[in-house]
Amino acid sequence: MAVVIAIDAGTTGVRSFAVDESGRTRGWSYREFAQHFPRPGWVEHDATDIWEAVRATLAEVIGAVDEPIAAVGITDQRETIVAWDRTTGQPLHRAIVWQDRRTAARCDELAMAGHLDLVRRRTGLVLDPYFSGSKIEWLARHGGVELGTGTAVGTIDSWILWNLTGGTTAAGAVHATDPSNASRTMLFDLATGNWSEELCDLFGVPTHVLAEVRPSSGRFGVTADTTALGAGVPVSGIAGDQQSALFGQACFEPGMTKNTYGTGSFVLMNVGETLPEPATGLLTTTAWTVPAAVLGRGGGMVTHFALEGAIFATGAAIQWLRDGLGIIAEAAEVGPLAESIASSEGVVLVPAFAGLGSPYWDPYARGTILGLTRGSGRAHLARATVESMAMQTRDVVDAMTAASGQPISELRVDGGASVMPLLLRLVADQLGVSVVRPAAQETTALGAAYLAGLAEGVWSTTAEVSAAWTEAARVEPAPERTAADAAYATWQRAVERSRNWAAPVASRGNA
Repeated sequence: MAVVIAIDAGTTGVRSFAVDESGRTRGWSYREFAQHFPRPGWVEHDATDIWEAVRATLAEVIGAVDEPIAAVGITDQRETIVAWDRTTGQPLHRAIVWQDRRTAARCDELAMAGHLDLVRRRTGLVLDPYFSGSKIEWLARHGGVELGTGTAVGTIDSWILWNLTGGTTAAGAVHATDPSNASRTMLFDLATGNWSEELCDLFGVPTHVLAEVRPSSGRFGVTADTTALGAGVPVSGIAGDQQSALFGQACFEPGMTKNTYGTGSFVLMNVGETLPEPATGLLTTTAWTVPAAVLGRGGGMVTHFALEGAIFATGAAIQWLRDGLGIIAEAAEVGPLAESIASSEGVVLVPAFAGLGSPYWDPYARGTILGLTRGSGRAHLARATVESMAMQTRDVVDAMTAASGQPISELRVDGGASVMPLLLRLVADQLGVSVVRPAAQETTALGAAYLAGLAEGVWSTTAEVSAAWTEAARVEPAPERTAADAAYATWQRAVERSRNWAAPVASRGNA
């Protein structure tokens, strides 16, 4: 039976995941890697640590699977950027992570200079340090990275692909990415499907350092004899983690929507093959580019687009409860602790540790706790944290339905926190729609596996993928919305108090 391996390189760790052609999990392995915070608002990874985690997890999974590997897919944390030497294969600086805020002032400067409209029209994004373009510019201006012909720059998928296929130019390593990752760099023209010379010039990024953009499903290269995979295994699927989860959730039709609860949360709505106009508070992104044949159509390639709401801190807030405050020992404790009380009794946490994403796009917002009394304790903070996940989801979905003119009929959810019954109830009540969790929780890895397997004939069409998707839980909203709306109004008041907190004094105005 054919087996496909997905490499899921997330923000805090790497998971390698094996699935067979029936969709059954055949094995998985996970390794965390170090997080570096050299200054407030700065977040970095050692790209070598990421590759070593890939190597270790692949070795464990291969040890558990005794069938031949038909293909490998890669999914990754998207906007994180790394530069490396093409000859030695060594990183030239620590990777700058998507959560990093160091280029906030530069993004403000570009916006004040009138470049926001260009960025919105070309990329569907906003001028925010979240995206890769200003990070690459920072590496060249302040990080000692020379953007010459001997340098490669890319998102984490391209770093992993480079190492899987040899690790150096001499070994034939492939420097490529897919449109879903390219569309997160602030350098990619959604309409043409190519790097934008205009935006590359704006950020001082020569296109020769960037990866070749290829379809999300198709052969990128084959593995070199540098991992447990051995030589010659096709690497045939790549997608950014959120687009991969959309694919793994079988959201193939326009209007289908999912939310992944990971370090952050990301709501994506498939809007089909027509590139929409930029929407206030939201991002437009490439969902995937795949052969028309896998959609049951003729030849050529088909690109689907998505509206996206990016929430920076959901699981990260639980990690903060564990690592920052020490009020829980394990992340799994937060659900039972939050359910140990009937409400947060007015305590509200706005987890703007790295600013606020959609629909606010405020890099100067900071984490805020309001409503504390002498009676507030661990359980109140835990419940306020879970409630913040639901409230941020509503922030995004309300903006998304207003922009698309299409209310969602259900929300498909995945990610670690989606196992919490309390979270699903809160989200259903806030949105007023069914919240559905699939039987297979590893939807991000599954999306990459499906993209790779479709390219290599393990699956023939997306109809086969849809048939394999099954639900494990469905939560319906409470019929009465008064309490949910009152809680949301309180949340909005708290958000206003968190905003613009870290902005330079001269720019705060009356905030």
